[in-house]
Amino acid sequence: MIKVVNLHKKFGNLHVLKGINLKLKKSEVLVIIGPSGSGKSTFLRCLNLLEETTSGEIFIEGIEITKPGVNINKIRQKVGIVFQSFNLFPHLTALGNVSLAPKKVLKMSKKNATDLGKKMLGKVGLSDKIDSFPAQLSGGQKQRVAIARALAMNPDIMLFDEVTSALDPELIKGVLDIMKSLALGGMTMIVVTHEMGFAREAGDRMIFMDDGIIMEENTLEEMFKNPQNPRTKEFLEAIL
Repeated sequence: MIKVVNLHKKFGNLHVLKGINLKLKKSEVLVIIGPSGSGKSTFLRCLNLLEETTSGEIFIEGIEITKPGVNINKIRQKVGIVFQSFNLFPHLTALGNVSLAPKKVLKMSKKNATDLGKKMLGKVGLSDKIDSFPAQLSGGQKQRVAIARALAMNPDIMLFDEVTSALDPELIKGVLDIMKSLALGGMTMIVVTHEMGFAREAGDRMIFMDDGIIMEENTLEEMFKNPQNPRTKEFLEAIL
């Protein structure tokens, strides 16, 4: 589903990603951990071209998306992304936020996009909030609207960038439960998170990033029981 070859990303003199290589199979859930500033979020943003890469190649379902002239909007339909900040339109209801892209990008009729929006909001447990504006929703509810909005585009791959880190502890479980159900349903996912309970339950593989490189990659069980890199061990001991 995803193949990354020698990916580099620079912001001026700042070298953020330093030769990332990665393969992800269909229905696999990859968990990425690492300290702030290690390049995790930048890596996710490169995977659906929200950030332009400096060098290297990214293939999504066999298509090189880093090649000049690629249809960026078509790629973004395949790769949904949910951010730490919800990025909802404040002037639109929950339903308006979820149904907007299907209307604008997929050219759905208003009725079909509305029906889809209601279905997706139902999927994340928010059927009773379709007419609520973001200001009327809790943080956890806003994040679930953001997930419903990404799912409305029927992506093949979902990227989650520390989606629970801005939430109150009691709101985290509802969001993680939805992510777990997506994983159990066979969605291919890359999840940047420090929620190790979720990682253990839903993850297939884990990578530890630091200073723009993948320091270690292994199954969840091996990473937790027997990390090989001293830096990985140090980080896991700090967060577990």
